[in-house]
Amino acid sequence: MAIGYLTIQARTAHEAVPLQGVDIRILDDQGNSLYHLFTDENGETQTVPLETLDKRFSQNENFTGLPYIAVNVLAQKAGFDSLYVSAIPIYDGERAVLPMVLLPMQQTRRRPEQMKIFVGKPAVAMQEARNQEGPASIAGSAAGAQGEENGAEGTAGEGTEDAGGRVLRQVVIPNPITVHLGAPGANASNVQVSFPDYVKNVASSEIYPTWPDAALRANIYAIITFALNRIYTEWYRSRGYNFDITSSTAYDQNFVYGRAIYESISRIVDQIFNEYVRRPGQIAPYFTSFCNGTTATCQGMSQWGTVTLANQGLAPLQILRSYYPKDVEIARTDIVTGAVTSYPGTALREGSTGLDVQTIQTYLNRIRRNYPAIPAITDPEGTFGSSTKAAVTKFQSIFGLAADGIVGKATWYKISSLYSAVARLAELNSEGNTLGIGTVPPSAVLRQGSRGQDVITLQYLLDVMSEYYPTVPAPAQDGIFGSGTRQSVIAFQRAVGLTPDGIVGQATWRKLYDVYRGIGDNVPGTGGGTQQPGGGGTGVQEYTVRAGDSLWLIARRYGTTVEAIKSLNGLTSDLINVGQVLKLPAGSTEGSWEYTVRAGDTLWLISRRFGTTVDAIKGLNGLTSDVLNIGQVLRIPG
Repeated sequence: MAIGYLTIQARTAHEAVPLQGVDIRILDDQGNSLYHLFTDENGETQTVPLETLDKRFSQNENFTGLPYIAVNVLAQKAGFDSLYVSAIPIYDGERAVLPMVLLPMQQTRRRPEQMKIFVGKPAVAMQEARNQEGPASIAGSAAGAQGEENGAEGTAGEGTEDAGGRVLRQVVIPNPITVHLGAPGANASNVQVSFPDYVKNVASSEIYPTWPDAALRANIYAIITFALNRIYTEWYRSRGYNFDITSSTAYDQNFVYGRAIYESISRIVDQIFNEYVRRPGQIAPYFTSFCNGTTATCQGMSQWGTVTLANQGLAPLQILRSYYPKDVEIARTDIVTGAVTSYPGTALREGSTGLDVQTIQTYLNRIRRNYPAIPAITDPEGTFGSSTKAAVTKFQSIFGLAADGIVGKATWYKISSLYSAVARLAELNSEGNTLGIGTVPPSAVLRQGSRGQDVITLQYLLDVMSEYYPTVPAPAQDGIFGSGTRQSVIAFQRAVGLTPDGIVGQATWRKLYDVYRGIGDNVPGTGGGTQQPGGGGTGVQEYTVRAGDSLWLIARRYGTTVEAIKSLNGLTSDLINVGQVLKLPAGSTEGSWEYTVRAGDTLWLISRRFGTTVDAIKGLNGLTSDVLNIGQVLRIPG
C-alpha cells in the first residue's frame, strides 16, 4: 500500500486562538480508530501516516474508481461543540492539513452538539455537467485557442458592461472573499475566507493534488482567474446578491467549507495567488471556464487534458494557451483589500533593515502572545537579525508556509492577517468593557430602521459572533439597524436554529447573550490583557495536564475539589492524559505568578531574586534542564 499523511489543526477566531488539548480521533470507513491524538499549544497534532492507493491511479483519466482511501476525523473539547469531518481523501505522498473550526458551546447548553462536514470526491471525478456562465461576449467564443489562431480578434472573457451591469476599475484580490454555500438562489449560508485559503480549498476540491506541477499550476491559474473575473465584473453583486461567488460546480467552482487542503496545492497558491490570466492590452481577468474533459465537456479548459499536456513537457502558460486564446498572458495585481499594510514588493531576510522589518517584528511579537512557540525577537527594532529569522521560520512552520525564514509575499500577508485577527479580539474585549454588556438582554424589539444604544449593543454582539461563527458577517457598529445589520442578524439566526426573519425579539436576544457568555466561559484567554470578549474570569480557567498529575493533585494545588473538576469537564472517571486541557473553577489559584526571562537571567539568579528555589521553579514549569530562553514566560511560586 502507498502512504499519505494527515495533520489536524484546531483553531478559532480566524486562527487568532489555537485550541490546545483537543481530543482528535482518526477513523476508517468502518468507524475503527486509527489514531487518537491531542492538539499542542499551536492547536496542531503531529503528522500521521495513513495507507492509501498508489498515485498512478489518480494520474490516469481512464481509472473509473476512486484513486484514494478516505478517512474520518472527530474533534472534541470540553466547552465546544464537537466536529465530525467525513470522507477525507488521502493521496499517495501528499500531506493533507485539516482545519477544524470548533464552535464554543452556548452557556445554557448541557451537552455539546455535533457539527458534520462531508468532503467526498473532487469535482474532476463527478459526472455532473457544468454551466459556468460568464460575460455576455463569451457566447460562441470561449473555446479561445480552439477557434482562434495567434491571438485573433475577439472579446471572449473580457469584463464589460454587458457582463452584469458594471465592472470594477482595477483587478483586486478580495480579502476576504464571500462564498455562497449553494446555488445562487438557494437558501444557504455565506462564509468569508481569505482569498489564498479560498483558492487552496477550490483546487483541493476540483482536482487531484498528485498531478504534475505544470498541470496543477495551470488549473490553479484558471481557478484564480475565474474567481477574479467574478469579482471584477461584480457578476453576482450587480444582480442583487450579497456574495462574490458560489460553491456550486454547476455555476462556479467547487468549494467545500471545512475540508482538508493538500500541501502541493498550498505551496503553489502561496506563490501565485495574486497572478491571473488576461488578454494583452486588457485589464480584465479572462473568463477561464473549465470542466473535467471526460464525463463533462465544455468550451474551456479540460482538467484531465492539462495532465496530458504537462506529461508532454508543456509549461503552465503553454497549457493555458492550448485552451484559451493563444495570446493570453499572466498578469499580477498587488492590490489586496483588507490588508493592514501592503507587501513592500521585496522579500525581507536576514540583513534587511527599515520600517518594514520593524512592522513585521511588531506583528510577530503580538502574535506570539497567542502562539508562545514563536521565539521572542531580541534584535534591535528594524534590524532583521537571527532572532527575527527564527521567529519568522517558526511562524511559517505553524501556518504551513515554506519555512525559510524569509518574509515573501505569502508570509507577509499571513503575518498581517494573523496580527489583524489577534488585535481585533483585543479591541472587542475593550469595547465590551466600555459597553457594559451585563447579563440581562435588552427588552426592545429591533428591526431594520431601529436606532440607538440597543442597536449598538446588538452590533457589538454580532461582531463578536462573526469572530467564531464563519457564516455570520460583522456589521458596521454605527447604531443604525440597516441592511448590513439585518443580514448579520439573519445569518446568526440561521446559525443557531432560530427563524431567520431579521427581527431581534426576545428569543434572538436570549440566544445572542447565551452564545456570548458561552464564548467568555469556554474560549481560552489570549493573554496579555487581550482575553476573549466576555472572558477573563467569567467562570473557568484552563490547565494543561503534565506528567505525574492526578485529579487529586490538581485539586489540592488549585484549592478546589476532584468532584468540581470532574463536573466542570464532564469526566466520568479519574483518568486524565498528559496534554489534556482541563477547565478549573475561576478563582482557583496555584499561588504563582508569571515572569518573562530577560538577557542574563539564570534559574539560580531568578530563584535568589524572588526568594524561592531552582527546583521549585523547575517543578512548577515542568522543566527538565536549566536552559532558559529570552522571552520565555515562567511561573514563579508565590
